[in-house]
Amino acid sequence: MWFLLLGLLGVALKYFEVGFVAQWSWWVVLVPFALAAAWWTWADASGYTKRKVIERENERRQARIDRQRSQMGLLTSRSNRRRRGR
Repeated sequence: MWFLLLGLLGVALKYFEVGFVAQWSWWVVLVPFALAAAWWTWADASGYTKRKVIERENERRQARIDRQRSQMGLLTSRSNRRRRGR
């Protein structure tokens, strides 16, 4: 995502001829888009994206379970420590 934002910023600065970016070649300005495409290809092929989605879902699920237990008065400090691995 950062590569994409950097590429958009570079294109805008090059198009409006702002600062030292105006003298850069278009190839240099467009490199962040190629890096973003390479990152997304690697992330999808390696399973990084799917792992992050699963981790986020597990965190949301655990927060919901903790919130419900707390509202019922079942979440004690001892069970909370055990769950966290202390």
